[in-house]
Amino acid sequence: MSQYGWQPIEDLPDNWQELASSGLESLASDWVDQATKLHESDALRQFNERLSREWAIETGILENLYTIDRGIPRLLIEHGIEASLIPHGITDKPAEQIVAIVKTQKDALAGVFTFVKNARSLSTSFIKELHQVLTRHQETVEAVDTLGHRFEATLRRGDWKRLPNNPTRKNGASHEYCPPEHVAAEMDRLIELHLKHLEADVPPEVEAAWLHHRFTEIHPFQDGNRRVARALASLVFLRAGWFPLVINRDMREGYIAALEKADGANQTVGDLSALVGLFSKRQENAFVKALSLSENVLQEREPLRQVISAGLERLRERTQQEYGRRIAKARMLAAQLEEQAVRKMQPTAQTLNKELQTVRQNYFASLERNSDNNSHYFRSQIIDAAREIGYFADTRIYRAWVRLKIKEEVQTKLVLSFHALGVKPLGVMAVSAFIQLRIQAKPETTGRVFRCFVQIIFFNSLTTKILKDWNNVLIPG
Repeated sequence: MSQYGWQPIEDLPDNWQELASSGLESLASDWVDQATKLHESDALRQFNERLSREWAIETGILENLYTIDRGIPRLLIEHGIEASLIPHGITDKPAEQIVAIVKTQKDALAGVFTFVKNARSLSTSFIKELHQVLTRHQETVEAVDTLGHRFEATLRRGDWKRLPNNPTRKNGASHEYCPPEHVAAEMDRLIELHLKHLEADVPPEVEAAWLHHRFTEIHPFQDGNRRVARALASLVFLRAGWFPLVINRDMREGYIAALEKADGANQTVGDLSALVGLFSKRQENAFVKALSLSENVLQEREPLRQVISAGLERLRERTQQEYGRRIAKARMLAAQLEEQAVRKMQPTAQTLNKELQTVRQNYFASLERNSDNNSHYFRSQIIDAAREIGYFADTRIYRAWVRLKIKEEVQTKLVLSFHALGVKPLGVMAVSAFIQLRIQAKPETTGRVFRCFVQIIFFNSLTTKILKDWNNVLIPG
């Protein structure tokens, strides 16, 4: 008996308005303002180029078309997709072959950009074109005949499947996709519903998740369906002026789980919320990087006169009423977050302090927040943590921190930092967390050091929960 039996695709759920992300709209608005100012420079082009490279590289890794050691994708993203940048022996295929596949995938995304620029309406013919480009270097696919025998079949590029392609899960159950004889009708219905959603102004993150999932439910091609699905989701985002959907190898498990939840396997109704949430987080990440890095790129490339002009513009903006309102609201939100951090962490600090002192009197745990005299503490660590994540932390406009200190043989500091985001003041507040360790290695303290690492894991989980409560870290102004 199959775990998931095929059913015709369904329209959006009745509660689709509730699936939308509350923070994305504000970030998107901030980005539209920033992108307009960057229109005359190549900063936006450079940023989109790096995203396109990342999309092209990661989609092949995600689908096991090739393997590349960690670290190399970042090199390719920054410096270009070239075989000479891939060291010998760290891939499962020749570097030249991988580069050819990656460039093909990048060509497919370029086609999506052009499609959006030309304001074309989505059609089955364009979807077939996408598949044809994405599978340009793929000759065959594993297939199953009517007797259940597996064999290597020639991949029909840009053509609907003619044989069932129902995968078998590890537990032996099968997932039934749309039968070949119903594919054309289901794809026509998919396009029809998508066009209605555009008229209804369905939020991009909701529509992208719906279109991606319903397309994979149909699974119209013999292979390469998820590659096409992510390209279609990217199309929705690009049409809104947002960014391509990048799902990397570290997100594979959550990505598959979100798709399965939307399938509704072993339940009556599928749930799109996890997929919408995942897509929203990816767009949030892109907005944060774009807002914080784009002006850096612009400053590096503009002549001195333009840099001076931009600086004067910022000074003028600081005197404007709207700017003052946004900063005031951001400061108020930051203060609320600080208070929430103290409320959540103080009981933990008190409990842990009592427990530590039962082990040894000079062990302790304490909670501390910044004052006017020490608000500059941890500045370099805060900036480094932001750079590692991929945004610019502005500690000039606003800075504050809350610190949980744990002292035993290992001294541990868990720091929550509150600061502004972006080179240019945007009225957007960010929260980051990092841990500092000071270890004095002694053979006789091995057991206690181990306990301290267990405590670090505990508090890191606590931090994650706090950040989730704070609307996924970013609090729009």
